[in-house]
Amino acid sequence: MPNLSQVELQNLRHLIGAHETSYQKLNAYSSEAVDPQIKQIFAKSAQDALNTKQKLMSFLNN
Repeated sequence: MPNLSQVELQNLRHLIGAHETSYQKLNAYSSEAVDPQIKQIFAKSAQDALNTKQKLMSFLNN
């Protein structure tokens, strides 16, 4: 994989931060939800955001 340019690196860091924020918020929403279906939707969305963040972070490790 070629080296990332400064702009690509900056964009990647921004995306990682956005997905981390989404994960934290969705996780909090899930813990506050009363309805089991809503709780599950938030929990799955939080996990999806975390998975995407981890995939994005893999570009930094290569």
